[in-house]
Amino acid sequence: MRAHEAGALHADISNQGPAWLRTPEDVNALMPALWPRSVTREADGAVAVAGLSVRDIAAEFGTPVYVLDEADLRSRCRDFRAAFPTEDIFYAGKAFLCRAVVRMIAEEGLHLDVCTGGELATALSAGMPPERIGFHGNNKSVAELSRALDAGVGRIIVDSFTEIDRLTALARERGVRPRVLVRVTVGVEAHTHEFIATAHEDQKFGFSLAGGAAANAAFKILDEGVLELRGLHSHIGSQIFDASGFEVSARRVLALQAQIRDARGVELPELDLGGGFGIAYTSQDDPATPQDLAKRLRKIVDSECAAENLAVPHLSIEPGRAIVGPAVFTLYEVGTVKELDGIRTFVSVDGGMSDNIRTALYDASYSATLASRASTAQPLLARVVGKHCESGDIVVKDEFLPADVQAGDLVAVPGTGAYCRSMASNYNHVPRPPVVAVRDGQARLIVRRETEEDLLALDVG
Repeated sequence: MRAHEAGALHADISNQGPAWLRTPEDVNALMPALWPRSVTREADGAVAVAGLSVRDIAAEFGTPVYVLDEADLRSRCRDFRAAFPTEDIFYAGKAFLCRAVVRMIAEEGLHLDVCTGGELATALSAGMPPERIGFHGNNKSVAELSRALDAGVGRIIVDSFTEIDRLTALARERGVRPRVLVRVTVGVEAHTHEFIATAHEDQKFGFSLAGGAAANAAFKILDEGVLELRGLHSHIGSQIFDASGFEVSARRVLALQAQIRDARGVELPELDLGGGFGIAYTSQDDPATPQDLAKRLRKIVDSECAAENLAVPHLSIEPGRAIVGPAVFTLYEVGTVKELDGIRTFVSVDGGMSDNIRTALYDASYSATLASRASTAQPLLARVVGKHCESGDIVVKDEFLPADVQAGDLVAVPGTGAYCRSMASNYNHVPRPPVVAVRDGQARLIVRRETEEDLLALDVG
């Protein structure tokens, strides 16, 4: 697809300079890969989701607001389910979790991965069967592990020798034998931002493969016989497009499987290759489909198992961003437009880094479009910024918007389902936005907007 078909132009394209011309039609266009599948631009120029205009959403729920296309989210669950029909698919709840989403992914046949007591509480309160829950985390407390055991979660991914001892003691007290996987740090440098790469040696997660800790953790669990060791787990990072990292990870983890078999005579029945599958945030991103991922991962695992003379283990994966990320966009209202001659134009919206920290934290790129109307004005290279007292409060670094963008317009930013509401804050005492699910032309509130009363209720001083 040509870049000008994206409906969004970014810094890498803008560097081509003024000779690279765009038209109002380009700016009004919507690139399907960036938006929920039901999003269209109506005859009056307003963006609509599942048949409901964003103007109606803003009028009823205010802005900023996260807008979730429920049919889109469910269809992405089904895409993964169809591509991985015999594997376990654990939706990574850290991407975005609320009770409504728990119910959606449960109804679509997915499992759920949680990594804190709060996420576990949300899952259980929404009725997720505990046997379909996996519990991650590098520093699970005694209280968190106790609750997981008492609830009967399906598996716990152990992350340290301290945790193995802690969990073993709790299991002995209760007379239970929880299923566990050992998280292995395989030494793979994923091609992603350093803060979301999780398989290189110098980071907090898992047991080192190169240093022998991973093998020793497996031996310890097997020798003590209290916990049921089901397999190994590897997660190499997030927003990954290159499958070569998964190939290296699988090769190293399966070599450890063979080492465990040779040393203890036990062939572990499960393997979790994690998640981190990338999505399109801009026209420059080209993510793999679930079908492509399934084909590549199966080929990798089958080949490595054959090389190690291992039976192919039961495979599980953990997509989070790939399911919820494209299913949500954030709707803002423009407050001010500030032109700096010869530099750039700043379009300030009524949210910012408190509802999307990823641009500031990871230098993430996003797209944006004028959503409340179409425009015949010429394109204007703008920076969409928030209302916070911080120069790094940037939502979209570089984007072409119509030159007549003005206060009161609605601007929509796609691809905000993952890690935006989950990482939202109250910086500058700004209440966090609501989440609205839209289906068949109807909108319902699934996470309400915070209020100033909510903020003050926590302030006991």
